[in-house]
Amino acid sequence: MKHLQPLHYINAVAKAGSIRKAAETLTLTSTALNRRILAMEEELGYQIFERMPQGVRLSAAGEIFIHHIRTQLTDMERVKSQIADLSGERRGHVSIACSQAMLSYFLPEQVSQYRGRHPAVTFEVLLRDRAAAEEALTNMTADLAIVFEPVRLTEFQVLLTVRQPVHAVMRSGHPLAQSDKVRLRDCLRFPISLPSTPYGVRNLLEMATRRTSSTLNPMVESDSFEFLHRHAIAEDMITFQIPIGLPMETLSSGMVSRPVDERDVPAGSLYIGQLKSRILPVAASRFSDQIIETFLNRYVCT
Repeated sequence: MKHLQPLHYINAVAKAGSIRKAAETLTLTSTALNRRILAMEEELGYQIFERMPQGVRLSAAGEIFIHHIRTQLTDMERVKSQIADLSGERRGHVSIACSQAMLSYFLPEQVSQYRGRHPAVTFEVLLRDRAAAEEALTNMTADLAIVFEPVRLTEFQVLLTVRQPVHAVMRSGHPLAQSDKVRLRDCLRFPISLPSTPYGVRNLLEMATRRTSSTLNPMVESDSFEFLHRHAIAEDMITFQIPIGLPMETLSSGMVSRPVDERDVPAGSLYIGQLKSRILPVAASRFSDQIIETFLNRYVCT
């Protein structure tokens, strides 16, 4: 809506951290966008952005103003989606901040399924680590967050908790692939590769080894689970993942996964949630219902 257009401009610049980059996404010239920002700052009576050599950042006043802007924009999205629902045609936009494990299989399946029924709904899927996913809820750049072993839950309204045991991932011909379940000490006798420190799987493994005399000595580390899976097959290493980040059938790819004995590594938890006290737009609310139902059908949930 036209009366909200200036707010969209401010929000785009805040997200991009640059007037030039925001102008490209808004199909404006950077000069024109800068004039509009200056006019907004003059009307507000405060500087919204601090200009720096490499871009812009929100001022103290801008931080307050951007929260108001995002509240206005998300409220309008909710109203528009509710009105669209009256005609039986669901519209809207769903933004999800999630752990990397969600990206390979689960969310592509779920988004495709939802859009098959409601093709007018658009999606934005944001890769965020455990802390950043929760921050995306508080600054309203995401409607939903799905995170494994979140750092804190201060502003996080938990909709569902999904139990996720750690699995060892390896080539189907690996010596440990013949077992139904593996011990961590046996895995550590072989070369291993690990996700880098910020990820929940790595955190669970480190806590487990602290209780024993074992140590984690990865030959390869990466912040890409896709790379770790493929490399484990290529070099016959063991890596680790949770079930949500694994295909339903792995044998066709030459990869197998085996649960690590929970006496060694206790299962972690995957949380799906939203910002406390926020009323979600219809599309986001219905999508959360869909994925919660899927979780309940596939995993142990609380």
